[in-house]
Amino acid sequence: MNIGIIPARYASTRFPGKPLTDIHGKSMIQRVYEQCLKAKLDRVVVATDDDRIFEHVQKFGGEVVMTANTHKSGTDRIAEAAKTLHLTDEAIVLNIQGDEPFIDPKDIQLLGTCFKDKYTEIATLVKKIGDLETLNNPNSPKVVLGIHQQALYFSREAIPHIKGVDKENWLSKRTFFQHIGIYAFRYDILKEITALSGSALEQSEGLEQLRWIENGYTIQTAEISSECIAVDCPEDLKRIDNKFFS
Repeated sequence: MNIGIIPARYASTRFPGKPLTDIHGKSMIQRVYEQCLKAKLDRVVVATDDDRIFEHVQKFGGEVVMTANTHKSGTDRIAEAAKTLHLTDEAIVLNIQGDEPFIDPKDIQLLGTCFKDKYTEIATLVKKIGDLETLNNPNSPKVVLGIHQQALYFSREAIPHIKGVDKENWLSKRTFFQHIGIYAFRYDILKEITALSGSALEQSEGLEQLRWIENGYTIQTAEISSECIAVDCPEDLKRIDNKFFS
């Protein structure tokens, strides 16, 4: 069973009420939900801590569960939701970001295919970096891959370092990958990683996936080429308008 869970909280620091913001007649959370349905998942559920979001999802006919308001990450929120839904350990739980209203359904499907290998524990998506702005942007985490496309390390810095080459020439010397923040987990693994204590690397970089790697879990990756537009603040809605409605 592949189930998509969309964590959605109201109290965003940079954009309060973001899941309910209107995008040309539909809320952001409804647009994300509908993109997930196009991915042909077995089930799609919104996990929220807010009555307004809960009631709104019910109103447009979506499935939604209420979670605690104390979670520090979307991973913790989907883990509580998955427990509420009484999933089997073999279920594949996809953590789908609630702020990408036009996420490509094919990317969601691609993430799920990583679990055709029975040894996959966690999966995520990556994309080749094609510009220096992204390479040098600490808000766009980078990832180094092994020969089997498993993640070796994530960083906010440009990695790996290329010795003896000016940074502005790095992209011509090798391929760099940006991490796309959508994950999938076998449910038994999701339960294990959410029980882990915080780690030193995680605290240094501010990236929770480093906690999993430090504790010996493997993260399989799949490469996408589609453009991902996340809405972090109200100004990002202009990018949505320009791409999808102009």
